[in-house]
Order: sequence, then structure tokens, then C-alpha cells
Amino acid sequence: MSKKTRRHEEHEEHADESWLLPYSDLMTLLVALFIVMYSMSATDAKKFEEMSQAFSSALNGGTGILEERAAMPTKSQQDLGKNDQVDQSVTKKNEQTEMAKLRQKEQEDLEKLKKQFDQYINKNGLTDLLSTKLNQSQLMITISDNALFASGQAVVKDDSRQLAKSISAMLQQFPDYDVVVQGHTDNIPISNSNYSSNWDLSADRALQFMKILLTNTNLNPRKFSAIGYGEYHPIAENTTAVGRSKNRRVEVSIIRKYQETKEFSGIAPSDE
Repeated sequence: MSKKTRRHEEHEEHADESWLLPYSDLMTLLVALFIVMYSMSATDAKKFEEMSQAFSSALNGGTGILEERAAMPTKSQQDLGKNDQVDQSVTKKNEQTEMAKLRQKEQEDLEKLKKQFDQYINKNGLTDLLSTKLNQSQLMITISDNALFASGQAVVKDDSRQLAKSISAMLQQFPDYDVVVQGHTDNIPISNSNYSSNWDLSADRALQFMKILLTNTNLNPRKFSAIGYGEYHPIAENTTAVGRSKNRRVEVSIIRKYQETKEFSGIAPSDE
């Protein structure tokens, strides 16, 4: 019996120990993981924190910091966006600077032209019949109808044709500007064999004066237009003879190209 017992004990000492292999592999992997994590935490605390959050998110089923970082723009993308904004700002500033230069040049041109008109008016003693006005939308020359037409007529007087030619000669110095010729009357109705209303009379007067301007072949007809406003844009009261005389007029407007405010659409009369 004693011999049999010893044999059985010796058999128990040689039990199957194959489970130790995967256990040892698992322990090795855990040790390696802890070493890597320790190494990361020792060299870069920020990276360790990011890795820790990534592991935590992966285990909890949420969105990790790695995914969030992937959705965020990179530094190069941010720098590119900043560069685009800077480029747009520089371009806008350059455009504003260029526009300011163009406005300044235009102001100098129109001031020069106004001075020439004023000198012509004073030299020829026409201060009672002609006047000039420069504002933010246009340079306007206002001519009394007495200087151009007989009452109720649209044919320019022979001695006034030279006035139109002198104006055209000054306009040709600045050929790129649009020019609008506007006819105006008082409010006394007209009805004769030539015109059935003040509309017709004012429009024909503007047209006839413009035609004389355009006998100067140095002017571009594409830049010119004629408009009749009748009695509907007065600059004085029509209750007196003096007021009605002021309202009967022809206006030659040289339109600004670079306006800071849109005061003039190209066809608006002087009182707007």
C-alpha cells in the first residue's frame, strides 16, 4: 500500500502547467503597456493626458480627443485662413487708396473746368445769364433761357450759338465724363403750332442745345443725353415774374464718375 501511495503522489507533482504560457504573455504585455505609459508621462505630460483620454473614451464608447483633434483645423489650415484674411484686407485697403486717388484727380479736373467756365462768364459779362455750381455729384452750368431762345421757341439764337461752341470746347478737355443737358420751363401753359405742352418745349430746347455742343467732333455723342422736365422741377416760385424767369433755363451737367454718395443717377434735375 505504501508503494502505491508514493506513485500516486509523484503523478500529482507532474500536473498540466500549460496555462502558465498565456498568463505570462498577458503579464508581459501589461508590463510593456505600463512602461510605454510611464515613458510618455515622463517625457510629455500633455501627450500622456491625450492618450489617457483616448483610452478612456474608447473604453467608455464616447468620442475621444483624437477624433476631436481630427475634426479641428490644423495649424497650417488656421495660418492659411489668417493669410487669406490678411490678403483680403490688403486688397481692400489698396482699392480704397486707389479710389481716393481717382476721386482726388476728378475733383481737381472739375475744379479746373469750373474755373474756366467762371472766367469765360466774367470775361463776357454773362454773370446775369450763366452760373456754375460744383457739388458731390456734378458740375452744373445753368443758362437762362433769355440767353438762348426767343419766347416759346426752341431754336438757339444766332448770337448764342457761340456760347454753346465755347462750352463744347472746354468740355473736350475732359472727354470721359457723361454730360446731361436738361430743359426747364415755368408753369405757364403753352399751346401753339409747334408745342402742345411745356414738356415738349423743354425737351426740344435741351435737344437743340445739345446738337450744337456736338458739332464739336472731338466730343463723343455716346456721353451725351438730353432731357426735358417741363415746369416740374422749379428752382424758384412761379408766383412772380422773377421766379418764373429763373425757372426757364437749360442746365448742362458734367457727372462725376467716382461719387462717395449716390446723389445723382445721371438724369436727376438740379433741385434734387
